Amino acid sequence: MKSAQLLYSALIRSFLKWIILGSVVGIFAGSASAIFLTSLEWVTDERLSHPWLLYLLPVGGALISYLYLKLGKNSAKGNNLILEQIHEGGNETIPLRMAPLVLIGTLATHLFGGSAGREGTAIQMGGSLSEVFGKWIKADSVDRKILLMCGISGGFGSVFGTPLAGTVFGLEVIAIGFISYEALIPCFTASFVGHLVTTELWGVQHMKYPVIDAPALSGMVVVKVVIAALLFTLVSILFSELTHMMKKGFAFVFRNPVLKSAAGGLIIISLVMIVGSRDYLGLGLPLLHDALHDDVSPFVFLWKLLFTSVTLGSGFQGGEVTPLFVIGATMGNALAGWLHLAAPFLAALGLIAVFCGATHTPIACFILGIELFGSSPAIYMFMVCVITYVFSGYSGIYTSQYIGISKSHHFIVPADSTLGEIRRKHKKDLP
Repeated sequence: MKSAQLLYSALIRSFLKWIILGSVVGIFAGSASAIFLTSLEWVTDERLSHPWLLYLLPVGGALISYLYLKLGKNSAKGNNLILEQIHEGGNETIPLRMAPLVLIGTLATHLFGGSAGREGTAIQMGGSLSEVFGKWIKADSVDRKILLMCGISGGFGSVFGTPLAGTVFGLEVIAIGFISYEALIPCFTASFVGHLVTTELWGVQHMKYPVIDAPALSGMVVVKVVIAALLFTLVSILFSELTHMMKKGFAFVFRNPVLKSAAGGLIIISLVMIVGSRDYLGLGLPLLHDALHDDVSPFVFLWKLLFTSVTLGSGFQGGEVTPLFVIGATMGNALAGWLHLAAPFLAALGLIAVFCGATHTPIACFILGIELFGSSPAIYMFMVCVITYVFSGYSGIYTSQYIGISKSHHFIVPADSTLGEIRRKHKKDLP
């Protein structure tokens, strides 16, 4: 009886502790996301109203890289720095300067026309603010790790308006194959509070997604969905590999990061002239809307993929997730006529599948699909998430993501390896 009382007393103390701490992180992350989303909407409107801003993209990229060169220090690692600190800890810290730097850098990227996302910005702001909060309360190494995971969940949930997906993303992205249940309560609290703070306190509204109707379950539909999932997997690999290749290529050609980003800006301008469209700049939300409601050109997803890889590969700031949404949705739309399935249905599957393949977070992506599109296509959403998770291998956008368990017993990976380490060691064997 006494041991049971001690157990429940400890559980209650832990529960209350993390409800409070997770709420504080959620307030920080939600407020930061609100500032970011409001500012992002403004700079996007400015870019659309003043087309000449595109021609300043090389200058904007040079200024971003100069700021990071002089002030950024380890902030340039971005999301990978947060993942490294969750796993390794050590003397290296996540500086507070990461939050304003990534905010300014991402806004500049979008103001001048770079193709990038927003989740990276929200996660980095959430991570740096939770690090400062952890120092203020003198958190030990275990609590620091959980607070950083809260920062990821709070940033993701608040920037996309998906508190459940944000919760699981913070638990799942840390290590491939594992979910860290020790942080379940604080991550949910941070994500949920962050979402409420962004929408209710600051009044920021998120994009509305349509409720998707799923076709009746049949063998033929399942075969078509599996084919689509395999194609989505190939595109997720292409995006990850091309972005990594761009980063290496730009760094090799341009030793000076300022020149590297200026060159990337010139390439983006050239691509706009070649394509004859500015639809691929910024987040690409109009393309996403069209993919979910109408028909889009069959090769839109390839152009968006190229624009984003060049932008991020040359040193501009911003996330990958929203472009992955656009790439997946437009590709799904393009497959609709060939597979004889509804375009909105395949677009919704593509959105979560390409994201899943690039981040190795199948449960978070499945929940994301339900939060965005409703539960009608749940069985199909789960199928594409499982397939893209398995067949994306060890190709992904987060090189510091740990591999908790091998995806196959026929390919054993060393314990505590990162995705980047495994890929370097087995480059010839991996996709």
